[in-house]
Amino acid sequence: MDGINLNALSENATRLGMRIQETIAEHTRDLSLTRGGSSLFDMADDKAKNITKQLESSSDREKLDAMKRLIALISKNRPVSSYFPAVVKNVASPNLELRKLVYIYLLRCAPSEPDLALLSINTFQRDLADPSPLIRAMALRVLSGIRVPTVATIVLMAVRKSAADPSPYVRKAAAFAVMKVYKLDQAHHTTLLDIMTTLLRDRSPLSLGTAVLALDTIAPSRLDLLHVHFRRLCRALPDIDAWGQVDVLRVLVRYARTMLPKPVPAGERQGEEVDKDLKLLLACAEPLFMNKNPAVVLAVARAFYYLAPSSILSKIGAPLLRLLSVSREVERVTLAYLLVVARSHPALFITSHNRLFVRADDAEQVKRTKISILLALCTVDNHQTLLREFVDYAQDTDDSVVGDAIHGIGRIASLVPSSTPQCLTALMGMINSKQDTIVSNAVLVLKSLVQNQLLTPSSTSTMTLATSLSSQQALLTSSIPSLTSSISTSLSAAPLSFTSPESTSVAQAPLSIIAQLARRIDDIRHPHARACVLWLVGQYGSVPGTGTTVEGVADWAPDVLRKAARSFNTEVCFNTLYNSPVHANSHQASLVKLQTLTLAAKLILLAPTHRTLALLAQHVLTLARYDEDWDVRDRARMLKALLVGAVAGVMSSNDEEGIGENWNREEQAARPGVVLRREQVTRVLFEGKTGTIEEEPATGECISEF
Repeated sequence: MDGINLNALSENATRLGMRIQETIAEHTRDLSLTRGGSSLFDMADDKAKNITKQLESSSDREKLDAMKRLIALISKNRPVSSYFPAVVKNVASPNLELRKLVYIYLLRCAPSEPDLALLSINTFQRDLADPSPLIRAMALRVLSGIRVPTVATIVLMAVRKSAADPSPYVRKAAAFAVMKVYKLDQAHHTTLLDIMTTLLRDRSPLSLGTAVLALDTIAPSRLDLLHVHFRRLCRALPDIDAWGQVDVLRVLVRYARTMLPKPVPAGERQGEEVDKDLKLLLACAEPLFMNKNPAVVLAVARAFYYLAPSSILSKIGAPLLRLLSVSREVERVTLAYLLVVARSHPALFITSHNRLFVRADDAEQVKRTKISILLALCTVDNHQTLLREFVDYAQDTDDSVVGDAIHGIGRIASLVPSSTPQCLTALMGMINSKQDTIVSNAVLVLKSLVQNQLLTPSSTSTMTLATSLSSQQALLTSSIPSLTSSISTSLSAAPLSFTSPESTSVAQAPLSIIAQLARRIDDIRHPHARACVLWLVGQYGSVPGTGTTVEGVADWAPDVLRKAARSFNTEVCFNTLYNSPVHANSHQASLVKLQTLTLAAKLILLAPTHRTLALLAQHVLTLARYDEDWDVRDRARMLKALLVGAVAGVMSSNDEEGIGENWNREEQAARPGVVLRREQVTRVLFEGKTGTIEEEPATGECISEF
C-alpha cells in the first residue's frame, strides 16, 4: 500500500514538474513577444507562410501569435488580404485580446475586401450588444468601414443605436460613423442630421468634439443647430481632448463671425462693447494658450485674431513666439500665422523683432517667411538693424533668400525714406559682386529706387544722395570677402546730408547710378537685370545741352547700345511653353532683345540726325527681323512703323527707305496707315513709362515697356 502511494506521489510530482515547465515556457514566449517585438518585424518568409496554419489552430496562443505577425506586416505595408477568410473565422473568438487584433485587421482590410467583410456582418451586429464598450465601438467602426452602398441602411441603424449608447467611447465612434455613412450615401442626410441632434446634446467631453466635427462635415452651413449648444460648448472647451479642441474652436469661430455682432471700437462710443456670448468664448478659450499641443495654441490665436477686440488682441503675441522654439516643423507653421498677424497688427511684435532673425540652419522657406515678417515690422526705430541684417542675408547660399533680402533693402527704402542713401550704398556695393544672383537682384531694386528718386526730386532723402556716392565708390573698389563688413560699417554711420547744392544738382545722384550700371552692362548677365539696365539707359539717357558727343544723348548711352547690338545674336530665345533655352550655351533671354530694340528706337529718336546712331539702330532692327522669337519680330515691325515717319534713314516694313521728316504731304498721304510725327512717337515711347511697381512681377516690371 505504501508502495502504491509512493508511485502515485512520484507520478503527480512528475506531472506537476511538466506543467510548471510548460507554464514557464509559455510565459517566456509571451515575454519575448512583448519585449522582443522586433522579431515580429524581421520574420522570415517561411514564418509568414505558417500564419494561415496558426489562424486555423485550436490554440488561442497560436492565433494570437499569427494576428500579431499580421499586424506587423500591415505596419510594413505588406499585402495581407489573402489571409482575410482565415481571420474572419476568429471574429467571434471569446478571447478579448484576439478579437481586438481581429478588428484592427478588419478595419484595415474591410474597405479593400467589402464582399468578404459582408460574410461576417451578422457577427458585427451581434457585437454591437457586447458588454465591453471597446468591442461595441470597434464593431461599429468595422461595420461603417464596409464601403458597400447596399448595407448603408444597416449601418445607419447601427449608428442610430450607438448614438444612444451609455458609453461615451461608443458615442464617439458613432459620430465618426456618421461621417462615413454620409460619404457612402448622401441620401440619408436628413436621418443623419437627426442623429447629430442627439449627439450634440451629449454631456461628455469625450464625444462632444467629434460630434461637432461630424456636424461640420455633413452640414457646414447648418450653424443654426448650435444655437442652443453654443454656451455649453464654450464651457466644455477646456475639458475636450486636444484635437477635439481644434475642431470645436474652428466651428465656434465661424459661428461667432456669422451669428454674433462685431465688437464696437472704443472710439465710436463711450466704451468698447463686446457681446456677452463672444466674451464667454474668448474667456473659455484663453486658458488654452498654455496647452502643450501647438495646434490648440494656433487655433486659439486664430480665434483671438478674428474675434477679439483690439484691447485684448495683444494676448496672442507671447504664445505665438513661444511656439517658435518647440520644433522646426511647428516653427514653420507658426511663422505663417505670425506673418498674417504682423501685416495687420505690427505693433504686437515690434519689440520682439530680434527673435525673428534668420539663422544659418533655417530651411529656405523659413528664411523667406522671416524676411517677410521683418519687413512688416520695419519702423524708423529699427530700420538700421534690419538693414544690416538684410545685407548679411544677401550672402546666403539660397538664391531665393538672396533675392528676398535684396528686395527687402529696397522695401526699407520705401518704408523709411530717410534710409534711401544707406540702401543705395548697400546696393551699389552689391553690384560689384561676382555672384550673378546678387548682381541681378541689386540691379532690379536699384532700378525701382532710381525711378522713385527721379520722380520725387524734392524729397529730403534725395538731398543726401550726392554725398553718399563717395562711399559708394569706395565700396565698388573693395573686394568681395569684405563686402558685408564694408557695407555694415557704412550703414552704422550717421546719414550724411547734402551741403553743397550749388555744385551738384538734385538729380545727379540717380543719373550717376544709371551711368555706373551702364558701364557695367557686360558684367550683368541675368536677363531681367540686363533688361532693366537697358530700359533705364533708354528712359533717362537724354541730356539737355550740347556738351556730349551725341547731342541730346548721354555719352554712355550709345556705347550700351553698341554692346547690346554686338551680343544680339548670342542671346537666348526662351521657349514660352517649357521655359527652356533654345541655345544652351547662351546666358541671356529674349526679353533683353526686346529692350535692345526699345533702346535703339529711343536713342535714334533723341538724335535723329546722327548718322552712326541711325546705322546702329537700323542694324539692330534688321537683326530682329530674322530672329527666332515672334515677339522680337513683332516688336521690330512695330518700331519700324513708328519711326518711319519720324526719323530719316530707317527702313520701313516694306523695305523702302523712308525720308523721315523730309516727306511731303503727297508721299505721306499715299502711304497706307497712320504716319506719326517725331513729337507723337516721343510721347508714345517715353511718356507714361516712369511709374514704379513695389512688388516685382514674375517677368520684371520693365519687360512690357517700350
